[in-house]
Amino acid sequence: MKIILFGGAFNPVHNEHVAMLKAAVSRLSADKVIVMPTAVSPHKSGQMTASPQARLDMCRLAFGGFAEVSGFEVEKGGASYSYVTCEYLKHEYPDDEIYFLMGADMFVYFPEWVYPERILKCVKLAVCAREGSADINRAQAKFEDMYGERAFVVGYKGAAVSSTRVRVAAALGADISQYVPEAVAKYIKENGLYLMPELARAQKLLTPERAAHTLRVAFMAAENCRRFNIPEKKAVTAAALHDAAKYVKLSDKMLKGFVPPKDVPESVMHQYTGAYLAEHEFGVTDEDILNAIRYHTSGRAGMSELEKLICFSDMLEEGRDYDGVERLRRLFYKDIDECAEQSLEEELEHLEKSGKKVYPLTRQAYEYFHELNANKTLKN
Repeated sequence: MKIILFGGAFNPVHNEHVAMLKAAVSRLSADKVIVMPTAVSPHKSGQMTASPQARLDMCRLAFGGFAEVSGFEVEKGGASYSYVTCEYLKHEYPDDEIYFLMGADMFVYFPEWVYPERILKCVKLAVCAREGSADINRAQAKFEDMYGERAFVVGYKGAAVSSTRVRVAAALGADISQYVPEAVAKYIKENGLYLMPELARAQKLLTPERAAHTLRVAFMAAENCRRFNIPEKKAVTAAALHDAAKYVKLSDKMLKGFVPPKDVPESVMHQYTGAYLAEHEFGVTDEDILNAIRYHTSGRAGMSELEKLICFSDMLEEGRDYDGVERLRRLFYKDIDECAEQSLEEELEHLEKSGKKVYPLTRQAYEYFHELNANKTLKN
């Protein structure tokens, strides 16, 4: 018998998980499918998360029609290690061929897992990779060199869906129906999973277009926060509130007590009122979050990692469309400090050409990153 094991956090399960599994079942002609959500994923720390039982429930809603959903890891509790689960399944099905299904992103880091050799004594790897992905070829070559075998690759045409995006959208009170099965969307809403009520309330201050932009900024921030060791909730909070005061007038009662800094251009003022609202209306006390909001438009010298993440997620989110944005996005993923210098340089050129006032903090930010990158070059 040919068995597929599909494990993961499923935090939460989404349409791509279902599509991946169906593609693998078809390609492998599997006789049995076991879906197994983790209790605690060692490599997923810092994420906003639903309880193990809630993730198990959602998997049963999503996969119940064609797969066995196992509570083995959830019921065992504690950190979930794949070698333990694979050894358990090999004991249960000693004469059967077991394939461990994973996404390409997990496959890339497989050598860093706990006891990968013990996993491979029990199962073969099956990797779902979007068609045309170059990364899978490099990972496959490395895997073959290290372990003397090849993973079975299931090519399929995937959509831009991730558990991260579902969590972020749910946190902001946005519609998640395009990302998850209908029953899962209903379960998340009825149980208030991932919802951050104050962030959802803040979105009501925005136009639909600005709310959509804010959601995209939050997507980009959440998808990159691990690179900078920033907790997901912190990144999402700053992103969700960065434009909260965009349409709030200085005379509004929510800004009672706010003292505007001197000589601030109108286009920049909302970063200061936004930080005030975040603190006094939405209860944010983390100074790093407040500063990320306070300087997201202008930038400043000595920006923290969170400040950089929010500033350039705002500038480069996937809805932005201007000359050079793709080049700057590539830089963002390669070196955020180099991205900062070039983005700010282009911003200064744009402001000067259009005759608009250049806010001093923006020029200081550019000079800071220019010097920072020059020093890096000298050291290398």
